[in-house]
Amino acid sequence: MLRSLCRNSVRALATALVALAACEGAKRGVRGPLTVYAASDLALAFEEIVPLFQRASGDSVRVVLGSTGNLTQQIEQGAPADVFFAANVSYIEQLRGKDLIAPESQRLYARGRIVLATSERSGIRVQSLTDLLKPEVRKVAIANPAHAPYGLAAREAMQAAGVWTQVEPKLVLGENIRQALQFVESGAADAGIIALSLAQSPGIVTAPIADSLHRPIDQAAAVIRSSQNAEAGAAFIAFVVGPEGQTIMMKYGFVLPAGAGMSSDSARPAGAMPPP
Repeated sequence: MLRSLCRNSVRALATALVALAACEGAKRGVRGPLTVYAASDLALAFEEIVPLFQRASGDSVRVVLGSTGNLTQQIEQGAPADVFFAANVSYIEQLRGKDLIAPESQRLYARGRIVLATSERSGIRVQSLTDLLKPEVRKVAIANPAHAPYGLAAREAMQAAGVWTQVEPKLVLGENIRQALQFVESGAADAGIIALSLAQSPGIVTAPIADSLHRPIDQAAAVIRSSQNAEAGAAFIAFVVGPEGQTIMMKYGFVLPAGAGMSSDSARPAGAMPPP
């Protein structure tokens, strides 16, 4: 009985010390890693950008990738994000309308592009959207247009090209643009429409899609209002829109939209896609 009481007392003391240390850490401003919620099209670019930022700033960064719509919903429900890099500015505006971002932190950081994709191993090649009608193209992967801006752009492009009705029964919907790519890589889909930023994946053959066939994929970021790492979050956004970050973004096929790096109050893009 005495030993049991001692063990319980030790555990209680240890718990109290951990809580005290946490409180003292909070007083000193000690923070956990910067949590960045980011659209899946940023996967390859952020693999290069994040280590550079960490070395330059000394801040630790944790990246959570997903479809923009799903990440937006998670943030609305209180997910512990410090910064959000959305694949379309309209989702940042949606959070802004609910007072969930620091409005002065909002920045455009890139304009995305979509491309046709096939696996080198499959032997199937598509050069235009009409090639998706070929009988050997039985399954076509896109991100779910309901919550993924790149999927919405893919649908718009097929509608503009006049092939949507015929291709729709062939569709395999990914939860995000990375999963759409994985369907092509694995052979679960014979072709797909993916982000140009992911087109450097090994074994993937691509063909361009005219950006005139869909509304601009203007992408924006902001610090989440509830963040305890707001200063580091703003610094990370500044790094992405700065010279080093933009060099890497362009390497992965992103282009600089008009007004990138400026507050949306002074440079709100025309044609931004609304949430579906």
